[in-house]
Amino acid sequence: MSTSHSTRLSAFACGALLVAFGFAGAPTAHAATRTDCPNADVELTASNSDDVRAAVLCLINVDRTQRRVAPLRENAKLRSAAVAHSSDMVRNGYFAHTAPNGDTFVDRILDARYTTRNQEWSLGENLAWGTGELGTARGVQSAWMHSIGHRANILKPAYRELGIGVRTGVPTDSGVGATFTTDFGVKG
Repeated sequence: MSTSHSTRLSAFACGALLVAFGFAGAPTAHAATRTDCPNADVELTASNSDDVRAAVLCLINVDRTQRRVAPLRENAKLRSAAVAHSSDMVRNGYFAHTAPNGDTFVDRILDARYTTRNQEWSLGENLAWGTGELGTARGVQSAWMHSIGHRANILKPAYRELGIGVRTGVPTDSGVGATFTTDFGVKG
């Protein structure tokens, strides 16, 4: 899902992805599968979330730079919003850009003080969850790159920053797999 905002223009596009058990046979021919990023194939545990998060950032930036798009840098405020959302989805058993209380990803990012409603900005969000290979950074990145909306967020040249939230558990079972939220942004 992405949203652009300025004092003159507002645009909206969406795409959510459920990475589940049936996606395992999908091809993985995008750029990040051809480059090695440390920890891209490890399953998330309570002790390696920083390594998995770094692998997600590495894979996204490989796909961007191989297409001559500037790499993203991590932003602590976007990360805060992303971590909170992944945790909330696992804790409350849902999978959506909008939380059960009605908060959208834009609301969460504004609450994290990444930007304000009065500034110009563009924001996007990708979500995924999975188990086994589909719960790894490479599995999620491959799935996102095979989804038009998610791929558009990853490769959008305007985005400059990224926050990554990775949590153990999935919305249907907090004891297995991993849930991923990536929040993209640029401020004017």
